[in-house]
Amino acid sequence: MNTRVTIQGYEGSFHQVAAQMYHGKNVQVIPCATFRDVVKMGSNKKESDGAVMAIENSIAGSILPNYNLLQKSNLRITGEIYLQIRQNLLVNRGVRLEEIKEVHSHTMALQQCYEFLDKYKWKLVETDDTALSAKHIHQHKSKHIAAIASKLAADLFNLDVIASNIHTMKNNYTRFLMLQREDMALPVNEADKASVTFHTDHTRGSLAKVLTKIAEGGINLSKLQSFPIPGSNFKYAFHADMEFGTISQFEDVIQEIRPLTESIKIYGTYKRGLWK
Repeated sequence: MNTRVTIQGYEGSFHQVAAQMYHGKNVQVIPCATFRDVVKMGSNKKESDGAVMAIENSIAGSILPNYNLLQKSNLRITGEIYLQIRQNLLVNRGVRLEEIKEVHSHTMALQQCYEFLDKYKWKLVETDDTALSAKHIHQHKSKHIAAIASKLAADLFNLDVIASNIHTMKNNYTRFLMLQREDMALPVNEADKASVTFHTDHTRGSLAKVLTKIAEGGINLSKLQSFPIPGSNFKYAFHADMEFGTISQFEDVIQEIRPLTESIKIYGTYKRGLWK
């Protein structure tokens, strides 16, 4: 039976591309309208085997609400993918560049391609999703409307890539987390990265003491993200991504910093993702 994972967006989205990169081409994706639905359905063993969720982008930064969703869920991080976001101009079969009058896509995708789009006098139409835009031009058999979306969307909806890699910033990556329920997640062999959330008592120097222990343990802190604790008076929790040589090295550091924190939660230990 194929692995079933929830994703945000529609078939042909970059979430599906990331899911296929990690789980293989035969992975079954369950499209969800919101990240909240991704986590809710991904946590339900009757509906899925887990989830794939974007957590940060190299241009736009962290998706802060997703940290809060992850913290409240029963999901653990078992892997990650860094996916280069390649935008393409898609049309129905046989449509020529000079026949295009409108380009439809998500507002972020349009913004990422302004340098290319500014060469033409096309009407730009903002939509809810890149892949959904591709699906709509396929369904309506339009000869004058193009979509900006992934190569996967072109394959799924039988569209031509009339112009590839039209995004302005070529070094645009999104980091996707691979999530499984705690009762399904098995230890990852040769794990060399972990994601942790913690908060201190907010006295002077409390965070510095934690960071010092992490450094003394030989751990590389590849990310430190603060975000407000809901319901508190301007108190903050910290999300940390830690890279290490051995799992015992990580476990020793956790033992060192636990007395210095009011609470600490390990989201998962996993293999560091490669930039592809």
